[in-house]
Amino acid sequence: MSAAYAKRAVDASPSATFERAHAHAEEVGRRLQSKELLRAEHGEVEEFIEKQGREWARLMMEEQFELRAAMEQRVAVVGAEGVERSRVRGGSLVLETLVGTVAVPRLGYQKEGLCDLHPMDAALNLAGDRYSFGVRKLTAKESARASFDEVVELIRERTGATVAKRQVEEMVARAARDFDKYYEVRQYEVDAASELLLVISTDGKGIVMRHEDLREATRLAAEQKKNKLETRLSPGEKADRKRMAQVCAVYSIELWHRTANDVVHGHRAEGTDAMRPRPTEKRVWASVAKEARKVIRQAFEDALLRDPERRRRWVVLVDGEPRQLKAVKAEARRAGVEVTLILDIVHVIEYLWLAGRALFGGSTPDAEKWVGDRLHALLSGRSGGDVAGTIRRWANSRKGQLDAAGLKAIGKACGYLADRTRTRLMHYADALRDGLPIATGVIEGACRYLVKDRMDRTGACWSLDGAEAVLRLRALRASNDFDDYWLFHVAREKERNHCSRYANGDIPDPLPVPVRHLRRVK
Repeated sequence: MSAAYAKRAVDASPSATFERAHAHAEEVGRRLQSKELLRAEHGEVEEFIEKQGREWARLMMEEQFELRAAMEQRVAVVGAEGVERSRVRGGSLVLETLVGTVAVPRLGYQKEGLCDLHPMDAALNLAGDRYSFGVRKLTAKESARASFDEVVELIRERTGATVAKRQVEEMVARAARDFDKYYEVRQYEVDAASELLLVISTDGKGIVMRHEDLREATRLAAEQKKNKLETRLSPGEKADRKRMAQVCAVYSIELWHRTANDVVHGHRAEGTDAMRPRPTEKRVWASVAKEARKVIRQAFEDALLRDPERRRRWVVLVDGEPRQLKAVKAEARRAGVEVTLILDIVHVIEYLWLAGRALFGGSTPDAEKWVGDRLHALLSGRSGGDVAGTIRRWANSRKGQLDAAGLKAIGKACGYLADRTRTRLMHYADALRDGLPIATGVIEGACRYLVKDRMDRTGACWSLDGAEAVLRLRALRASNDFDDYWLFHVAREKERNHCSRYANGDIPDPLPVPVRHLRRVK
């Protein structure tokens, strides 16, 4: 097939360009006028046109490549090692595209003992294998949304290209490789006079991993554990099968001044949600490969790009996990920025409900009112230690009614609320007065979308590289950066695949054709 395409390229001329595509279009026109299709239902006509339209597009692309090959002229080709390739040989490669399989004829420049160079490949910015960037982009986008098996089927149905699951995984990993570099060089529009808050939020979310890709401590614990059953996991046995992904969010938001009553009762008032300011310039991402400290450092670096002069007010929302909190404080010092640390009120409410259900025997209306009163006290300026003391007094008054599980729940709730490290982060009355956010809805949503919805599918067990790549692609989509990132990625691929292989990165132009010549081509 390569020889046939090479001969066709040599015989092609501008006057004979796109003859096969035009002939195909005329044949389709005749078929549409046939008795068979004139009496067909619209679905049958639609399917016929879709299939034949794709073939017309495939022929147009293939013949355009043949036209380039017919016009390609010999040029001086010097490799990155400084040696010229003096022998020239015609050939072609097969390319899987969004419209089907096409052949790309081009000249190869050779030198014994050195790799061949193809200037036409560089001009077309081919990826170096049989898949076009269109197929790669479709694979990357859909793999961020659906399983690899579903992507294989989707590509086959939409393009006609045959891509194996293993190749999909490889394309996904390759598509995500420029993620960190893209955000390192990304520029934000800086407004030094902006009064918007700059908010950082971070949390962790577990992903079921292959045994060899677990972190060492988790892997050792898994090796020592004996499961109750052989064919399935029992409750609580998934703990040592997961590796934590660190999730981060950075965004800007307007001040929103509220009172304790607004928070406790405002969710019932009509129109409250419409009044709530929405995050802007939001970026969310997650990493299961990097240590949590490095991901948190990236969050501060991203925030510094938005506020390099450190003039805005920085707020960091945390869930109170000690190692995470230590990393946040360390990175704030490293960045030289003063931050307002706030303990996520949603986590606090969960502990209040833990105590409320123990005291009132479940999620009852009395428990709901009791939790609301304790929450109001916290938001009005009472400390976590004060509220924990109130919970203990309630528990003492009902000591005879509480079983061991209830007493344990009370102790857990009080331990969380009275912890001195967390209590220092519970200045909710001041935060509400100053218009600061006190809940981590953005990061909770990011944990659900980035990790749970895609990574926590039934039966999923991830490799480290595969999980990291998918998390990056989902982050790009969630941050509305995918299309811009793809342009950056394609440019980086050209540098890696082509520019780096030529002397001084100078790729010779294989088509020194005047523009007026191309304009005559019909």
